[in-house]
Amino acid sequence: MTGNVINLHKPTDPPTGPDAPTVLTIVPPAPPVPLWVRSGRAVKTAVTHERTTTAARALARHTLYVAGGGRIVARRTWEARTPARYERMMRAAEAAGNLEEAREWEERGQHFRDARHRRRMDLLHSPLEAARGAAVTAGTGVGVLVALGVCMAIATKDPAEVVTPLMAVIKFINLMITIVQVVWGPAVSLGPFLALLALWSVGAHQKAAPAWVLPEQHRSGEGEPITPSIVVKALRDLGVPALRNAIKEMGDAGASMLGPIRIAGCGVEVDVTLPSGVSTVEVQQRRRKLAENLTRHEHEVFITIPTAARTVRLWIADSGALDEPIGPSPLMTDDTMTADYAKGKAPWGQDLRGDAATLSLYQRHLLITGLSNQGKTAALRALALWLALDKRVEFRIADLKGVGDWAMFEGLATDLIQGPTDDHVVDATRMLELGVEEMNDRIQAPPGTEFPPLILLVDEAQVAFMCPLVDGGKRPYGGSKATSRYFMAARKIHNQGRAVNVLLWQGTQDPTDQNLPKLVREGAHTRASLALGTESQARMALGDKAVDGGAAPNLLRPGLDQGTVVVASSGIDIPKGQASITVRTHFISTDDAAVIADRAKALRDGVTVLRAVDTGADRDALADIAAVLGDAPRVKTQEVLKRLSALDSHTYGDWSFIDLKRELSAAGAEPYKSDGVMVVGAERVARALADRDRDGSASAS
Repeated sequence: MTGNVINLHKPTDPPTGPDAPTVLTIVPPAPPVPLWVRSGRAVKTAVTHERTTTAARALARHTLYVAGGGRIVARRTWEARTPARYERMMRAAEAAGNLEEAREWEERGQHFRDARHRRRMDLLHSPLEAARGAAVTAGTGVGVLVALGVCMAIATKDPAEVVTPLMAVIKFINLMITIVQVVWGPAVSLGPFLALLALWSVGAHQKAAPAWVLPEQHRSGEGEPITPSIVVKALRDLGVPALRNAIKEMGDAGASMLGPIRIAGCGVEVDVTLPSGVSTVEVQQRRRKLAENLTRHEHEVFITIPTAARTVRLWIADSGALDEPIGPSPLMTDDTMTADYAKGKAPWGQDLRGDAATLSLYQRHLLITGLSNQGKTAALRALALWLALDKRVEFRIADLKGVGDWAMFEGLATDLIQGPTDDHVVDATRMLELGVEEMNDRIQAPPGTEFPPLILLVDEAQVAFMCPLVDGGKRPYGGSKATSRYFMAARKIHNQGRAVNVLLWQGTQDPTDQNLPKLVREGAHTRASLALGTESQARMALGDKAVDGGAAPNLLRPGLDQGTVVVASSGIDIPKGQASITVRTHFISTDDAAVIADRAKALRDGVTVLRAVDTGADRDALADIAAVLGDAPRVKTQEVLKRLSALDSHTYGDWSFIDLKRELSAAGAEPYKSDGVMVVGAERVARALADRDRDGSASAS
């Protein structure tokens, strides 16, 4: 029962003050909510309650199982009695472009029709044959029973026993009739229910109901095993109408599209032959949706294009497997490892199949790029550390970040520039220009001369390209013009350095046309990329061919896929038909890198990194050169080296054209070309000796 509400308050009108009277106001109660409103709310709550919806879905599900089971049984019956199955398989083969298989299914269908025709023709004669057989069987059976009764009558001397076997059979038949009469009624009543139960069982086994009535599946984060049916369903639901319709028309529900599912490292690999009218690009562009259909994350599915026409190769990782770290680098586990620049391969990491990924560095310029803090320096440094174990290799390094990532190469590299300022860019540019001079000197050497490898390594090269500094001749250090010093030095090395083992390695981040010019990035033989932001950056880093073939560093996850690189190079084993390969590189920390660098220094103990001319303590190189020239006006440089080696193999046995040229250039008697070959002029050497002796006499006086 609801009563009135009484409010006590003072009036707002005068009189006012502490003695003002208190006014009592009676507020009427709120009207009660109508019964029909409360009933409606209760009904709405009951209808939308979770238990109500779950029960309704369960009722609808089991009802639809019966309808779906009936549809499946009807289709099976129809296919068993008609050639519909063969026709469907024939259409599937035609859709897949396999005409030979289509002809085979057509022949099978014709054989089925012939056999069915013979069975139907046999039915015309079967009633007479059945009646004749029944009569013969009945007569034979009665005769046998009478004969048995005669034997029993003779044995018992009772003529009544003659009909005993026959009567026993009659009584048995009567018993069967009685049993049928008893069972027939309940069987007729229960038969429809048993038939519905059988149809429900078929429908429930095949999940023949719409998805909205099926029970929710609480999947674990590990994903489902990859099976042919899951792959076909994922392709069917990809949103490509031509692909969906082709799968529906295939008699095997699309299984003929799939090749064998092979275990490949921490995942599986399968080739999918697309039906006519479906482009591989349409599948590549839907990578995320395909991954979600396969209950995987986008980074766990890779789509590449093999050599076969209309085929995509899917590599599907085990759920979460790519988040597991790979093992340590062999450089850390094998203290006896050495490198071979010409014939060896650097142990860089593992591919997605779990196989070792090794990279040949022989006569290949290198470019590695990616977003900041993705492991670019560590990946580049791992290659340099391996190559440092070949004591023939000379390094000249410019680290334009300057935070100590390359400090372990102190004493190992001929030049080590560390810092991000414009002055450091000037030093790095001069380092490359000296490399160009070295390259030109080597190019002028006689044919067949072997040169030690020279690696010019610039980390954070975008700092050099973006440097605004201009030299005294108004030539900019940065930029990508024909007057840009760093750019032109890099271009010259890319053009001719490989042939004489002068190589340029560059690491850069967040590539654009401004901080990584087109001519420079396309001059690299080995191009690798970590995670990037856009497809256009991926094309800058790897080239159009690699990206069109499935390379997608822009789909790597920044911060999560650190150290994972997409590589386009002839120096690494790439599966046939692919333009790139994804490698999870070994991480070598700065401390471990210092240990490996110390091993490289120990291997070089007694070997100078920059080749120096050792003329011996008691030899005068210029005088020896003049002596071996004899009376000839000029001698080929290669012949001069042979004569010097014969004169003193200990001093001159290891000399190359570079050593000879350095000695002569210092004296002002540089070799020159005559008839297309490099020669040493006797007159120049004699003049250099005279000038030296005159200068020496003047100094002594």
